[in-house]
Parts: sequence; structure tokens; C-alpha cells
Amino acid sequence: MDTKKNNFSFMSEINVTPLVDVMLVLLIIFMITANMMQQGVDVNLPETEKAKSLNKKEDTIILTINTKKEVFIDEAKVNLKQLKVKLSKIIENRENRDIFLKADKEIPYGFVVKVMAEIKDAGIKKLGMVTDAL
Repeated sequence: MDTKKNNFSFMSEINVTPLVDVMLVLLIIFMITANMMQQGVDVNLPETEKAKSLNKKEDTIILTINTKKEVFIDEAKVNLKQLKVKLSKIIENRENRDIFLKADKEIPYGFVVKVMAEIKDAGIKKLGMVTDAL
């Protein structure tokens, strides 16, 4: 009788190629969508040496003025004449009544002051100016 020994060995290597492929695809997807996640209206902000980053909270209001002198509350376009009324309605039920103003550096100072006057007339006490770091 002929007896043969079965020499089976287990493969102890893990094929990581599919894992690397999936991770690279996810990395590319995240790199592309990260640029799209920035919200708001695109403005060219003035630069200062000691600019702090804006930490947007859920109840923070960002008012933006672009180069065409269009005013936006967060991302909704608002007429300057309606700004006071709309801001008053927005802040009446909020605890946090802070507003951050992002104005393009090409906007005349007089127009920015008009917007700031409307903000003050709406009952807002704290107004922060957003700038870019040098």
C-alpha cells in the first residue's frame, strides 16, 4: 500500500491591492469634494496681519457684500432696503445675535458704512469684520 502524505500549506499573505485601490479612490473623492464644501459668497477680503479664522457656528449669521454691491444674508440675496427688516426677523428668536460682515475690499467704504448702519438699526449689538491673513 502506497501512502502519500498530503502537504497542504496555508497561504499566510494578505492581498492588500484591493484595499489600496479603494483607499486611493476615496482619497481622490475627498480631495475633490473638500473644495466644494466651502460655503458662502465668493469675495476678495481685505488682508490684515492678525486675522483670526472664522469659526462658523450654526446660529452665526454671515453678511456678505460682493463686488457688485449685492448684500447676502448667509447665501440668500437681500435688497439693502429690506436688510433691516429681514435681520430683525432673523434675530428676534435667537440667543446669539452676533453678525460677521464679509465685504469685498473693492467696495467703497461709504457703502459698507450704510450696511453697518442698517445692521445697527436692526438691533444687533455685536458686529465682527472678517478679513484674510497676510
